[in-house]
Amino acid sequence: MRLRREQVVATALRLLNDVGLDALTMRRLGQELNVQAATLYWHIKNKDELLDAMAEAMLAGCAAGVLEGLSGMERAAEVAERLRRALLAHRDGARVFAGTYVAQDNTLRVSDALVGALRDGGLSPRAAAWGCWSIVYYVIGFTLEEQALAVHPGADPGKADPERFREAVERGAYPHLTAVLPHLAGTDHEARFRYGLQLLLRGLEAEVEGAAP
Repeated sequence: MRLRREQVVATALRLLNDVGLDALTMRRLGQELNVQAATLYWHIKNKDELLDAMAEAMLAGCAAGVLEGLSGMERAAEVAERLRRALLAHRDGARVFAGTYVAQDNTLRVSDALVGALRDGGLSPRAAAWGCWSIVYYVIGFTLEEQALAVHPGADPGKADPERFREAVERGAYPHLTAVLPHLAGTDHEARFRYGLQLLLRGLEAEVEGAAP
């Protein structure tokens, strides 16, 4: 059967979930597909192009059917939540997506939905554009850290072990960190993500209110 680009990307995403980004090489992908390097490079020129294609594929359907009846800011929050879930759906998904700047349909649809939601929320074109960047950067950064803390089966938790952080704080003279330690070392990523996202959105809403006559 003739190899297709979509098959290459799908296999790369599956391999990513199995071995992680650091172990995902073009050679390993070729072995997984049982093809020679020349055949693989016919479809994907190099690893940078592979990561772009994987990032684009991860966002398939991410912007589809954003709920009507929500306010602009509520829709913006929904798009941000969907983007985070799309990245979390794949091991090291945020690392794959970060810095790719893909200008293809799935990625552009997510950006268009987010900018449209912010514009409907009353933001100026500049604020909607820069607000979109700020939200996307927050989602990527948060998810990068969230996935960095994930411990995969059979792996040593290492730096991701929350007890190591807790013990380091309690051993030293860090009174303010100690006072908030339950919240710093907590693992409720959903609540923390929404807290930060709402801070961003309330800041954007305040810009709308400040511009009102």
